[in-house]
Amino acid sequence: MKIKAVVGAVLTGALVLAGMQSGPARAVPYPTGPVTMTAGANPGSGFDLTIRAVVDTLTQERLVEVPLPVEYRPGNIGADFLATMVEQYAGRDDQISVTSLSMMMNQLRGISKYGYTDVTMIANLMTEYYVVFVEPGSEFADLRGLLQTAAADPGRVVVGAATDDEAPFDLLVRAAGGNPGATRYVSMQGGGEQSDALHNGQIGVAIAGVSEVIDQLRTRQLIPLAVLSEQRLPGLDAPTARELGFDVTLSNWRGLYGPPGMPQYAVDYWRRTLATMVATPTWSQLAEQRQFTTRFMSGDEYATFLAETQADVTTALGEAGQ
Repeated sequence: MKIKAVVGAVLTGALVLAGMQSGPARAVPYPTGPVTMTAGANPGSGFDLTIRAVVDTLTQERLVEVPLPVEYRPGNIGADFLATMVEQYAGRDDQISVTSLSMMMNQLRGISKYGYTDVTMIANLMTEYYVVFVEPGSEFADLRGLLQTAAADPGRVVVGAATDDEAPFDLLVRAAGGNPGATRYVSMQGGGEQSDALHNGQIGVAIAGVSEVIDQLRTRQLIPLAVLSEQRLPGLDAPTARELGFDVTLSNWRGLYGPPGMPQYAVDYWRRTLATMVATPTWSQLAEQRQFTTRFMSGDEYATFLAETQADVTTALGEAGQ
């Protein structure tokens, strides 16, 4: 009787233990410490504005309780920090950075050996249109005159642009009958740098995402010649390239990524949290102020979008002979 009782107790304990081990996995507490939010460019850049909008919204809406320190790691429009993310932070759950079309352009042009497939793409947040702008009193008073000069005498037009911002200007030059390959570009990493370069005469014209220079455009410290949108943007006194006779429309995308091998619990957490974030009043207000359009995507939808965009960019660069 005692032996049977002991055996029964052992079997019961074993079954309980087995049930505990085969039951649902306990959720991993996350995040438990600071998560570094990095802009791979200078303050005032589109990367900076995006990551700041994310951090400000998450903080003000109390969606994340841990610190979210912002770091700036400029270099080749995000390519240098992308290499750091791949080579030094693999598997980490406390590193997030912002990226855009520049990630694809950098890889396709040989500036970076890494691309979006080498990291963990978390979510897309927004799209925004490009704007061509000059300083007050510029010799280029309108887009038509600028593009005619770029087509006839490309050496007279010096364009300040980030790597991914060269493609839309190339399309404008081609639409005007010019040779995009002859365009003189000076590499810039953000609206602040472009504004300074315009004022000191280093460049004659610039192209960037609207959000990077919206305040200076509204106060006429910078003069918009055209936006590459289908229709005029509310709150910005600027014609579209299309209505000026150049059928060019193009937008940039920006999203967040983590290191390769980022734990799935962290990826899931950020996708849920960011989906909530873009529906908040704080984010909506920032989007309106900065003139960007929220376009949230994650998972399979984001993967499909990235693959299709990469294919389109590859085709466009090939047609431009780049």
